[in-house]
Amino acid sequence: MARFRRRTCIILLLFILFICSIMMALKTLRPERAGFGDPFGLGLLPDFQQRTTHVKKKFSVQSGAKEDSFTHTKILHSLRMNLKTPMVPIGKLEQDLPSPNYDFHVFYYSWFGNPQFDGKYIHWNHPLLTHWDPKIASGYPKGRHSPPEDIGSSFYPELGPYSSKDPSVIESHMKQISSASIGVLALSWYPPGMNDENGEPADGLVLTILDTAHKYKLKVTFHIEPYKDRDDRSMYNNVKYIIDKYGDHPGFYRHKVSTGRTYPMFYVYDSYITIPEMWANLLTVSGSQSIRNTPYDSLFIALLVEEKHKHEILRSGFDGIYTYFATNGFSYGSSHHNWPSLKAFCDKNNLMFIPSVGPGYIDTSIRPWNNHNTRNRVNGKYYETAFSAALLVRPEVISITSFNEWHEGTQIEKAVPKKTGKTVYLDYQPHKPNIYLELTRKWSEKYSQEKEQWLT
Repeated sequence: MARFRRRTCIILLLFILFICSIMMALKTLRPERAGFGDPFGLGLLPDFQQRTTHVKKKFSVQSGAKEDSFTHTKILHSLRMNLKTPMVPIGKLEQDLPSPNYDFHVFYYSWFGNPQFDGKYIHWNHPLLTHWDPKIASGYPKGRHSPPEDIGSSFYPELGPYSSKDPSVIESHMKQISSASIGVLALSWYPPGMNDENGEPADGLVLTILDTAHKYKLKVTFHIEPYKDRDDRSMYNNVKYIIDKYGDHPGFYRHKVSTGRTYPMFYVYDSYITIPEMWANLLTVSGSQSIRNTPYDSLFIALLVEEKHKHEILRSGFDGIYTYFATNGFSYGSSHHNWPSLKAFCDKNNLMFIPSVGPGYIDTSIRPWNNHNTRNRVNGKYYETAFSAALLVRPEVISITSFNEWHEGTQIEKAVPKKTGKTVYLDYQPHKPNIYLELTRKWSEKYSQEKEQWLT
């Protein structure tokens, strides 16, 4: 009898383990109807309600515009993964760099520092962010990371906790980006003397990055961060500053439009925290601070998070939208199944649609309470699924989140296995450190081939 009970317990335990493994596998996939209503996801966005309300009070304009309703376009084609495409040999990838694809843009961060070049660690020692609910916050650790063994990332870079000022690091980064057949890096940018709350001013690095990028036939565009008091006036002045200082550099990116003209392009992060009327002052011909038809006229790409943002973006005078987040199902914009309807909306209103793909997401090294938003990489399959979804809508440009946002685990930069006394970092095994560069190159080439067919 005891033997029978023991056998029954073992069978039950094995069954439970099997169910757990199935659940972990399902976690890597997008919830089919996941929306933006998750209060945890909403709280991840920077002071979403407070900052929006603050700007509305600061710039009180009565708007009676009504939002039109749009039906969602259904996906008529199932996502398919071309996993059998031959991979480029690693040695060849390092030696024979492919032609850059200027329709592939990757978000790039130059906010890292270490004692050798900066006198201290910057960003690698990121603090553990506290949850907004005190009851939840009480159950998680507080403090900061302590490099070089303990860094603010779930992965460990092959270059170690580097400084963005290190010329050899910039060189390595540009070579890696080039090896992936990416043509443009979208550089995270704050105005001179300004920075994010965990960094230091980095505008002084722009010329070095432009010089090194140009060496590898890459181009640089700018990802304008939500700096303090960002409004129509300061945006005009900062766009003018960027174009006056960097616009003549051969590495400065200009996008060719259907008329044959070329324009600078600016991604505007967290654009939704500024009300449409203020953006319209800058981005419409009749605006009081209009940049249109001036030497500084450019393409301005807004971040879309919620569905309603598409109407606000249109009223604001933006030239296109991007989705940024590499978490399928986290927001309306980042959910792959919404991309066909977003593309249809953009086509109807003469806007660019730039979907953002990413290899995965994990930010528990800085938000230890946010495990439910983790998206496992599945050895590259998550990344390839995102690319497949992007190609289905035939976008003019695809953006990649990210080259080196290590805090959120979206990087395609080379990472290596690493174990310390308390931490075992994630890695790309069983693949090599450059697997996500290889996959990017594969899909860059596939995109170029398919785009030729779209245009014929």
